[in-house]
Amino acid sequence: MSINDLRGRLALITGASGGIGSACADQLAQHGVHLALTYSSNLEAMNRIVEELKTKHAEHQLRISVHQVDVGSAEQIEALFQQIEREHEQRPDILVSNAGYGKRFPNVWDITLEEFDYTLNINLRASFILVKGVVEHMKAQRWGRIVFMSSIAAQGGGINGCHYAASKGGLTGMMKNLSTRLAEYNISVNDVAPAMIGDTGMIPNANAIPEVAAGIPLKRLGTPEETANVVTMLCKTGYMTGQSLLLAGGLK
Repeated sequence: MSINDLRGRLALITGASGGIGSACADQLAQHGVHLALTYSSNLEAMNRIVEELKTKHAEHQLRISVHQVDVGSAEQIEALFQQIEREHEQRPDILVSNAGYGKRFPNVWDITLEEFDYTLNINLRASFILVKGVVEHMKAQRWGRIVFMSSIAAQGGGINGCHYAASKGGLTGMMKNLSTRLAEYNISVNDVAPAMIGDTGMIPNANAIPEVAAGIPLKRLGTPEETANVVTMLCKTGYMTGQSLLLAGGLK
C-alpha cells in the first residue's frame, strides 16, 4: 500500500446523514474506504444513504456501520468507539469531524450563555474527544488523517455570530497545534473552512439567505460535493498538514 492509498482504510465521519457528511462518505467509499457513520436523529435518511453507498460501490465490498451519537456527550462518543471496535475490529484510520451546530444570532446581546456553551460543546469539545479516541491507533500504525470541518467564521466572517466564530476559531487553533505534535507519527491534521454551502441543515438553499448569497463573488452557494472534494484531497495528501483551506466562492 502506498503512503496515500486509502483502499481498505476505515473512516469515521460524524454528522453523515446528509449534506457535507454524506458527500464525504460517498467520495471516500469511491476509494474503497470502509465507513463508520454517525447521525443524531434521522435514522431513515442514514439508512437510505447506506443502501445507496452499498449499491453504488458494491465492487469494494465495504463495511459500513451506523451509530446514533450526540457528539455533545463524551459518554456517547466513548460508546461509539466501543461499537466501532466491535463492528470493524479496529479504531478509525481517518477522522472527519463534521457534525456541527450553529444558530444565527449575529448580535452578542442576543446570545445566551447556554447557547454559547452548547455551540462550543458541539463544534469544539467534541472534536477534541474524537481525536483522543483515534490518535493512539494512528500513532501505533504511524498513519492517520484528521480533518475538521471549520468555517469562514474562524477568520471572523460568516453570519452566525461570535459564539459560532469562537467555536470554529478554536477548532482551527487546535488543528494547527495538533498538526505540529502529530507530524512525527505520519498523522496529518487539517481543516476545511467553508462559507455558504447549500443543501445542509444550516443553509438549505440560497433563498434562505438571499442577501448573503447575493454578496458571494461567484453568485452561488457552494455544494456538499465541492466541500467533500477538499476533504478527500486532504485524506489522499499526507504531505499537507496544519492547513485551513477556505472554500468560500471568493469571499474573504
